[in-house]
Formats: sequence, C-alpha cells, structure tokens
Amino acid sequence: MFEFKPRPIIILSLVLCAMSSVLIIWQPSYQFFVGGLMTAILVSVFIQHNWLTYLTTVCSTAVITLVGGAYLMKHQASTETWLQFAFSWLLVVGTGMFTFYVKGLYQKLYAEDEQLDALFQYATEGIILTDDKGYIVLANPAAENIFGYNKGELTGKHIEALVPQRFNELHSRHREHFYVHPGHRRMGAGRDLFGKKKDGTEFPVEVSLSFFYQHKKFYVIAFVVDITLRKQTEQHLLQQKEALEKLTEEMRRMNQQLEQEVERRTQHLQQAMIELEKSRAELQEALKKEKELNEIKSRFVSMASHEFRTPLSTILSSASLIQRYTQETQQPMREKHVVRIKEAVSHMNDLLEDFLSLGRIEEGRVEVHKEPFALPALIEEIQEELQSLLKPGQHLIVNHSHIDILVSDKHMLKAILMNLLTNASKFSAPHKPIYLHFSVDAHQLQVSVRDEGIGIPEEEQHHLFSSFFRASNVTNIQGTGLGLHIVKRYIDLLGGRIQLKSQLQVGTEIIFFIPLNETDL
Repeated sequence: MFEFKPRPIIILSLVLCAMSSVLIIWQPSYQFFVGGLMTAILVSVFIQHNWLTYLTTVCSTAVITLVGGAYLMKHQASTETWLQFAFSWLLVVGTGMFTFYVKGLYQKLYAEDEQLDALFQYATEGIILTDDKGYIVLANPAAENIFGYNKGELTGKHIEALVPQRFNELHSRHREHFYVHPGHRRMGAGRDLFGKKKDGTEFPVEVSLSFFYQHKKFYVIAFVVDITLRKQTEQHLLQQKEALEKLTEEMRRMNQQLEQEVERRTQHLQQAMIELEKSRAELQEALKKEKELNEIKSRFVSMASHEFRTPLSTILSSASLIQRYTQETQQPMREKHVVRIKEAVSHMNDLLEDFLSLGRIEEGRVEVHKEPFALPALIEEIQEELQSLLKPGQHLIVNHSHIDILVSDKHMLKAILMNLLTNASKFSAPHKPIYLHFSVDAHQLQVSVRDEGIGIPEEEQHHLFSSFFRASNVTNIQGTGLGLHIVKRYIDLLGGRIQLKSQLQVGTEIIFFIPLNETDL
C-alpha cells in the first residue's frame, strides 16, 4: 500500500472533518457540507493504519445524527427534509465502509507484492531482465554479486558489458537471432560460456534463457549460474582420469615383465588391477550421476520458468487492470481480477510446497510417526478439502470395507491420498467420477485411486515416478512433475510399494500397499 507523509494527511483529514462539522452545525439545512465529511474520510485511505478512518467515520456519523436529529425535531421538518438527512447519513457511513474496503485491497496487494519481490531478491541464481535492445532492466542481488557489481549498477548497462570482449560480436549475433526466433532454452550445451566481472575477470557460467511480452514489448530473462567450482572439479576429475590411464598402462607393462615372478607377486599385482578397475568404475559412475544431475537441473529450470511465468504474468496484468477501474460501478471488474491474483498466488504457493516437500525428503528430515487414527474421519476430512478442487460434476466414490481404526502415519497417508485424488480430478473431464477404495489383505493395507481421465502413454509409464517428469499428453495442464515422485518417496518411507495401470482415453488406476502389523488393525 502506498503511504504518503502521514502528518500532513492526518492534519488535512482532521481539519476537513472539524470545519465541515462546524459548518453543518452552523447551517444544518445546507446538505452539501456533507461532502467535506466524506472527503475527510476518503483522505484517510492514504494512511496505512485504520485509526484515522475509524475516527473520521465515527465523528462524521455522530455530527450528522446529532445535528440532523436536533434540526428535524426543532423545525418539524417535512418528509423530504427527513429523507435528505437520512441520505446524508448513508453517504457518510457508506464512504467509511468503502474506505475500509479499499484499504484492505491495498494491504493485500502490498503483501503479495512483497512475496514476489522476495522470490526475486533471495533467489540463489542470478536473474537478469533485458529489453528488446539488450539493455538490462532488472538484476537481482545474486546476479550483482556474481558479476561483482554494487546494488543498482547493472541497471541500464548493455548485456554485452557482461561478456568478454572477444565474444562480443558472436554474442551479439546470437542475441539478435534469439530476438527473431525466441524460445525457452538452456545455453552452454556443447560449448563453454564465459562472463566478465566488473574488474574484467573472466569466469565460466551457465545461462538459461526465457522470454515474455508485456504491453507488447519483448523482454528476455536470463538465469545465470557461476560454474567455476564445477569446472575446477571437472578439470580435477580429468586429471585423475589421465593419471589412472597412465597408471593402468604402467601396470600392464609391469605385468608383462613380472610374469615369471613367484605366485605371491602375481597375486598382489592382480589385486592392484582389481582396485584400479574399481576406481575406474566409481569414476564413471560419478560422471554418470553428474550428467543426470545436469539433466534434472535443466528440466527444473525449464519447468520453473514456465510454471512461475504464467501466474506472474496473471498477477502483473490483473494488478495493472485494477488500477484502471477507479469508478464505483466497476467494482465487479476489480473483484474479478483480485480473484485471479489470489488463484495465481495459490498456484505459486503449491509449486513452492512441492519443492519444499522434495527438499525435506532429500535431506532426510521426514520421519514416520505411526499412531492409531479413525479411517472414516480421515476420509471425511479429505472429502471436505477436495470438494473445492473438483471440477463441475465430479464426485468422489469411497469404499473402505468397514475398516475403522488403523495404525500408521496419518499425515503422510493424507498427503499421498490428496496428491493422487487431486491428480485424478485434474486429468479427468467434468462430470466424471473418481473412485477411492480401501481394503486389508494379508496384514497389509491396499488403497486404489482410479479415474476415467486422459490416461498415460504406455511407453512413458515407467518414467512417471521420476522427479520433474510429465507425460507428453499433459502439456496444457499445470503441474511440476514432482507429485507422484513425492508420493513414491512417502510410500517407500512407509515400507510399501506402488503399482500403476493406465490406458489412453480410458483412465488411470494407482494402487499402493502399506504393510500393517497384527496390532495395527
């Protein structure tokens, strides 16, 4: 919320209220003095706290009530005069209510703006926003720190200032080509990229690009990571590999020379060869894992860029449109865009919750806490929370086979079920049922979630529980690709297993099993 200098505003509001009150007391029949009271209330909208609005509204209402009542009783006024004073009273009260409502909207927008600014300010990767001419519009603190600039120094500089001089011409051609054929891409694959610090020092970087249009103007977002440490590690690994290769060759030569040695010497040499092959296998495995991490990071950057850009664009456009609707008759339009902003922020919150859940699991901070709980009560709780998420006409059909008390981690089981049921609703058409079935067999709990949705391509089903993976037929449906991965990790923590059955345009059924002790039933 924009807040002006408070003291002049407070003085102005109180003076208007006092002068208008005096004028109404002096000439109660002049109804246009009520406008001064209304103005005194409206001026308080520029003060963040509500006390001034309360004070001016209460004082104005009291003045209208007391002066109007005294005047009407004294002059035995006509019905028209009574109506005039009543309407003036309603105007003052309505102005106070309207002022409170507007201040509430501003306070919500201010809080949401602070959250978006925190995402930008505290990101660990460098984020640089440039216009269609290549000039830097915004740069977050991480980017300023990476390139060695002070706060605000990057704004207004050309992007070529961050590229070594010998690459400027090539970079300029690539940039112009990107403007003509924009796309969301990860750069640096197959070639080394370098950045230039403020002091002229060069360092290796990894850059991912995205773009968007705002007010018909083209902008490019660059996500920059300093990979100096990674390059040093790669160089160290390469040196180790060369050393190992040399050592291998030397060992082979020595093996030929020592073939006639006693068996003891031969056994020692064979043992050394086994250790050497083990080291090579470990090195290859490390390189493989590094490649897999790079692929996961690439998918994450691409997904996060897409999933955050859509709600951010919605928030920016709705906030801009709200500023245009200044008339009271345009209140429905303002409410429509406030709802859009809330939905976009809620979607971003869900994305962040997925990332935090995955982080807690990866760090080993998720522990299983088993305790007795009533299964019907959990089902009722899930149904209440799911109701607002279902599409029109969708309904949940539950069968728990008269199971009453279970002993397991209730919160973890609820998270698994909410994730699966939300997916079933998301990937099913309106008016389609969703089935939830519980049963106990051979000391294990069996749970089935089935829908009649779009299904999953058979050739992609074995990838479905991987992180950041999304099937090829869900490109127009929002999601992070983390939900089923988190479900799989939770079920693993509970010692269970999961199965998937799916057919395109027929539906999907996910079945999981959780072991139970005899005392758990």
